[in-house]
Amino acid sequence: MLLLAIDTATGVVTVALHDGVRVLAQQDVARPREHAEHLAPAIRTVLTIADREPAQVTDVVAGTGPGPFTGLRVGLVTAATFAEAVDARLGGICSLDAIAHEVWLSGTAGPRLLVATDARRKEVYWAGYRLDEAGAHRLDDPQVGPAAQLPSEVTRWPVAGRGPLLYPGAFGPALNILDVSAGVLAHLALQRLHDGAGLDEPHPLYLRRPDATPAAPRRLHTQAGQRARPGTQDSR
Repeated sequence: MLLLAIDTATGVVTVALHDGVRVLAQQDVARPREHAEHLAPAIRTVLTIADREPAQVTDVVAGTGPGPFTGLRVGLVTAATFAEAVDARLGGICSLDAIAHEVWLSGTAGPRLLVATDARRKEVYWAGYRLDEAGAHRLDDPQVGPAAQLPSEVTRWPVAGRGPLLYPGAFGPALNILDVSAGVLAHLALQRLHDGAGLDEPHPLYLRRPDATPAAPRRLHTQAGQRARPGTQDSR
């Protein structure tokens, strides 16, 4: 097995190559608004460091978010295109799950955990987790909303992600795990495959509409201010 892991759901473009035993190479680029510019070079970098060819990749896993529309789309489209080009298996994992999995691996929290990442618009993407000896188990579907409006119960739990850095008064004790690590994403994917749980479909978790939307059709008006009928021209 040679697994390529990709995540662009946060402000960090992260890519890793895992051989089923260990991470062979990982590249992290902290450019929140430049996912498209840095993802392909990061993939080339990890392949070069690991001395592997694209055709040797057998599996691709991508973080499915939630995350901002453009960045998340870049990661998922790139993962799907790469997998199709080399005939690799493709799967997805919720990006918040990968952050929770890193907390579980570090042993720095338990038995409850909150993951809260930057959703912009003064909001956070968030989910609660139960941690036990088997891993981090998400309690419900990821949600998005203002940090100040999260349920008071979950805001008292240890929290990972950039939420507490952005809104420090809204959360409990903050952990020093801020973004997705592609190496951890790969480890979680392999654990789920080993347990027979399988991976998610590589479909994005947007949770809300994109910031940019198509402009409304413009209506033509004559000089006199009258609305022109379709198919007609100004008679001047």
